[in-house]
Amino acid sequence: MTGGAQLDGFIHLLGLILKDTGLPDHTIFKKKTVLPGYFRPTKNWDLVAVVNGERLASIEFKSHVGPSFGNNFNNRVEEALGSATDIWTAYREGAFKPSQKPWLGWLKLLEDAPKTKLKQNVGKST
Repeated sequence: MTGGAQLDGFIHLLGLILKDTGLPDHTIFKKKTVLPGYFRPTKNWDLVAVVNGERLASIEFKSHVGPSFGNNFNNRVEEALGSATDIWTAYREGAFKPSQKPWLGWLKLLEDAPKTKLKQNVGKST
């Protein structure tokens, strides 16, 4: 899967859920919503909710298929932690004033493959 559109359905679905909670359409921004960072100038987020000029939530969506689950999973975890650290530091330093502390989300969709499943017998003797 290439092109970055494979998770558009999830982005659309979460936008509908936010709308169902009472957020108006014009407060929900989808795909490549640029926000300031602290350690980097900006970051694109997949979905951002802004109400009355205050950022309510920022959510990133990722997917992974293919043979190299271990390294790519670790890289994505580091990316999620780095993005969170960057945006929390920007928030702490006042980049989003007068915003309340926003909610951050990271949705990762993995291929249904043997390497992505928990081993049920780990630690058990047979």
